[in-house]
Amino acid sequence: MSISVGAQSVPWWREPTKDQWIAWWAAWLGWTLDAFDFTIFLLIMVPIAKEFNVPLTEVTAVFTITLWLRLVGATASGWLADRVGRKIPLMISILWYSVCNFIAGFSPSFGFLFLFRALLGIGMGAEWPAGASLAMEHWPVRSRGFMSGVLQGSWGIGFAMSALIFALLNDSIGWRGMLWIGILPALSVVWVRKYVKEPEVWLENRKKQREQQREVHAPLIAIFRRRVIGNTLLACWWMSSCFVTYYSIWSLFATHLQKDLGLGSLMVGLPLVAANLLAFAAMCFWGWVGDVLGRRWSMMIPAFIGIFITPTYLLTADPTWIIGGFLVQSLFAGAMYSQMPSYLTERFPTEVRATASAFTYHTGAIFGGAVAPILTYFAVEYQLGFAIPMLIGTSVGLVSVLVSLSLSPETKGHVFTSDIVVT
Repeated sequence: MSISVGAQSVPWWREPTKDQWIAWWAAWLGWTLDAFDFTIFLLIMVPIAKEFNVPLTEVTAVFTITLWLRLVGATASGWLADRVGRKIPLMISILWYSVCNFIAGFSPSFGFLFLFRALLGIGMGAEWPAGASLAMEHWPVRSRGFMSGVLQGSWGIGFAMSALIFALLNDSIGWRGMLWIGILPALSVVWVRKYVKEPEVWLENRKKQREQQREVHAPLIAIFRRRVIGNTLLACWWMSSCFVTYYSIWSLFATHLQKDLGLGSLMVGLPLVAANLLAFAAMCFWGWVGDVLGRRWSMMIPAFIGIFITPTYLLTADPTWIIGGFLVQSLFAGAMYSQMPSYLTERFPTEVRATASAFTYHTGAIFGGAVAPILTYFAVEYQLGFAIPMLIGTSVGLVSVLVSLSLSPETKGHVFTSDIVVT
C-alpha cells in the first residue's frame, strides 16, 4: 500500500510524521497498560474469594462496579479532552489506574479491595476517549482503519502480559503481588508529558470556537441534540452489544477452566496468552479489512462467523476442544473490535468527539459490567457450570452486533475537519 507524491511512492508507514507516530504510541501505551492492570483481576478472582471467604459472585461484583465507574471517568475525561486537549486526561488516567491497582494489593479486607478496584474504573474509563481521539485525529486517513485495529487489538497484548505473569509468577507472588506489579504503567506518564503534542484539527477547532464565540461548554448535552442523537443512540447500542459479547467470551473463561475443569495456573494462563496474541494479530487483519471493505464489514464478518464457532467449544467437556475452540474464536468474535477507535471518532464532529466516544463506548461498559455476575449467578445457583451461560451471552451479543451495525453509517475515508458542527 503506497501513495504517489510527485515522482515518489510513499509506503503507508512513512506517510505519518514523527509527531503523529509519537501520539499514536502514547495512545497505544496507555491502552495496553490499561488492559494489563484491568485483566489481572479476571485471573485472580478465585484466590481472592478463598482468602476473604466471600462467594465468587461477590468477587465478580467488583469487576462489575469497576466497569460501571468507567462511565464516570470517561465522561469527565471526554469533557476535559474536548475542552483542554487530549494529552492531560491521558496522563491523569494512567496515573489513576496504576496507583489504584497498587493500593488494592495491600487490601486488609474485601471491602478495601472492592473500593480501590472500583475506583480504578474511573481511571480506566478516562484513558480510552483521550487516547483514541489523540491517535485517530493525528493519523492519516489512508491507514486509519488498520492502525485502529492495531491500537484496539493491543488490549490483547496487555491481557496476554497479565496472563503470562499469572502463569509464571502467581504461585510465588500470589494475587497481591499481581496487583502490585500494576504500578509500573505510571512511569510512562513522564514520556507522554515530554513528547506528545495535541492534534492540529483539535487546536484549530478550539481556535474557531473562541473566535466565533461558539464554544461548546456542555458536549455531553450536545450529543443528544437533533442532528446527533440518532448517531449517539446507535453507537450506544453497538457498543453495548460488543461489550456483552466480549465479556461473555473472555471474563469467565479463566474461571471456567479453574472451577469446571480444575486446571492449574499454567494451564489457565497459557491459553489466555495465546488467545490474546491471536486476537491482536486478527484485529490487525480486520483493521486492514476496514480500510479496504469499510468499517462495518470488517466487524460484521467476524461477528457472523463467531456465531457458529461459539457452540463448538462451549458444548463440550473435552479440554482440548474447549481450549482449541477458544483460540479459534479469538480470531473472529474475539477480534471484531478493531474499528472501535476509528469508527467512533469518525462518527462525531471534532468539538464533541472525545465526549461522544467516551459516553457511547462506556455506556457499553455498563452492560458489559453486568455480564460476569449474571452469568456467574446462573452458573452457580442453577449448577449449570459456566459454559452454557457463556454460550447464551455470546450468541445474543453477536446477533445484536450484526443488527446494530446494519443500521449504522459507513465512515471509511472520512476526513477530520475543524469545522464547528454542534453548537
